[in-house]
Amino acid sequence: MADKVTADIGFEKQIWNAACVLRGNMDASEYKNVVLGLIFLKYISDRFEAKYQELLEEGDGFEEDIDEYISEGIFFVPVGARWSEIAAKAHTPEIGVVIDDAMRAIEKENKRLKDILPKNFARPELDKRRLGDVVDLFTNVKMIEHGDEKDILGRTYEYCLSMFAEQEGKRGGEFFTPSCVVRTLVEVLQPYKGRVYDPCCGSGGMFVQSAKFVESHSGNINRAC
Repeated sequence: MADKVTADIGFEKQIWNAACVLRGNMDASEYKNVVLGLIFLKYISDRFEAKYQELLEEGDGFEEDIDEYISEGIFFVPVGARWSEIAAKAHTPEIGVVIDDAMRAIEKENKRLKDILPKNFARPELDKRRLGDVVDLFTNVKMIEHGDEKDILGRTYEYCLSMFAEQEGKRGGEFFTPSCVVRTLVEVLQPYKGRVYDPCCGSGGMFVQSAKFVESHSGNINRAC
């Protein structure tokens, strides 16, 4: 198991259990993409739902106004793509199609995500019963309850990538850089000002660590970009 220091996010076991559900019928390099895709979908759904309930309680009728979400950096999740609707269809034969359609709908409403989200959950080789079990596991994980830090998604990715790296052996090193190495690089660079460039940013760990470095040294985060 990877050291918890890699990403102490508070719900590592649930996340890894989701991966283990699929482990039996596909290679690590394949189920990695399934799990990471669902992590992202669940995270943005949780953030959307929290804001949706807030707007609903205000009673002004703005809960379906996309601008209310975009203005706060929250991805808008349209009807049909929300996690509650996906969870309700977890154990139906078309769950793969439901998730693919949800990804497409989210991309359509959020231009920044165009052609980025995975849309191959309906492929025949992906066991739909197991996929439904994974959806159930994620339904019971409320990511935003484990902290409202902006890097919670990146930290979740980081943990899972470290675990997948172990499963894939040496090939895992091709896509995962341990967070201790990233922190060391940031300490050497001392990014108090200027532009931070990471050509292989992955989950964005270099940017998160750079922001933390500046804040911990009482710097001005606006001077680094």
